[in-house]
Amino acid sequence: MKVSLGDGSHTYARVPPDASFAFYDSRTTEDMAIEQVTGLPVLFFVAVMEHAVKEGRWPVVGHVPLDNALQAPPKFIQDALNKNRFEIYEHGQIRPATRQECIGLERAAVWEPELVEDRIRDHYARRKNKWVESLKMSDESGATTIQ
Repeated sequence: MKVSLGDGSHTYARVPPDASFAFYDSRTTEDMAIEQVTGLPVLFFVAVMEHAVKEGRWPVVGHVPLDNALQAPPKFIQDALNKNRFEIYEHGQIRPATRQECIGLERAAVWEPELVEDRIRDHYARRKNKWVESLKMSDESGATTIQ
C-alpha cells in the first residue's frame, strides 16, 4: 500500500499474515518499485482499521509473496482494571505475562490511519508521537511508566 503523508511525500506498508501492517522506513516523493520497497527496513508494525485500505485512503500498489521474515514482534496487553495484570499477544496467540516481560514492547492496539500517518511524520521530524506515548505501560496509579 502507498501511505500518503499529506505533504506530497509517502511511504509504503505491507500486510503480513498476522493482524498487523508493516510500515517501511521510506519517506519519498517518488514512486518506488515493490522489490525496492520490500528490501527496506520496517519502521514499526501496528494493526490498522481496515477502512484505510477498503475506502482507498491507502491504495494497494502491488502484491509480492510474503516470506517468514516479515513477522510482527509481540505486543503487550495491560488489564484496564488491574494494572498489574499483563498478557502478550504474539502470532495470533495470547498468553499471560509479567510486567518485566512487557517492558520494551508496544501495546496491542488497532490504529486509525490518520494516527499512523501522524506517527510516521513524527518519526521523520524526530519528535515523540503523542499516540505512542499515550499507549505506554502504566503503573497501578495509571501513570505512564518508562519503557
